[in-house]
Amino acid sequence: MSEVTLEQLPSVIAGNLLEIGAVTLRPDDPFTWTSGIISPIYCDNRLTMGYPAIRDRIAEGFATLIREHHPDAEIIAGTATAGIPHAAWIAQKLNLPMAYIRDKAKGHGKQNMIEGRIAPGQKVVVIEDLISTGGSSLKAALAVRDVGAEALGVLAIFTYQFAQAEQAFAEAGIPLRTLSNYSALVEEARKQGTITDAQVSLLQSWRESPQTFGK
Repeated sequence: MSEVTLEQLPSVIAGNLLEIGAVTLRPDDPFTWTSGIISPIYCDNRLTMGYPAIRDRIAEGFATLIREHHPDAEIIAGTATAGIPHAAWIAQKLNLPMAYIRDKAKGHGKQNMIEGRIAPGQKVVVIEDLISTGGSSLKAALAVRDVGAEALGVLAIFTYQFAQAEQAFAEAGIPLRTLSNYSALVEEARKQGTITDAQVSLLQSWRESPQTFGK
């Protein structure tokens, strides 16, 4: 694949996600999330694992963000489970140690929440696949803080750009950066002609008020 700049990355990654069906847009036949939210989008970034060229572009995009914004990173930590493979590929590219963070501590053995070695004072970048409200990603970053290490930031493949998530990260003082986002995805789908202008408006209204969409 040709080299992509950081400025081009959101639209390029959005196009890749649409191409492989990792993201599906159905504004006229929405999905229902487990939370009960009616959503015109379904995202399964785990599908990127099956496409070597795309997963390498994602890993290189993450590595570029880390080189630019977190050059002092000492450990790459993936969130269980979707962030783990991406963290491994990034750690390999940057020749850095890797760990992963569970959503809760194990119920047996040492009852670890962090698997691998993160020592007090070390600088850690957390890797996630998807940001919705940001709760689980922030929980992972705070687990890094709990062991006395420094969470430099959270990086994710994609974000729905909910105001709730942006506010939560700002309040926690943890930077959030993503390779692509909902706005870039909608624009890329519009360019491809897979959605109409009327559907674009519908999709934009969902991001602004997901709780009331379809009601």
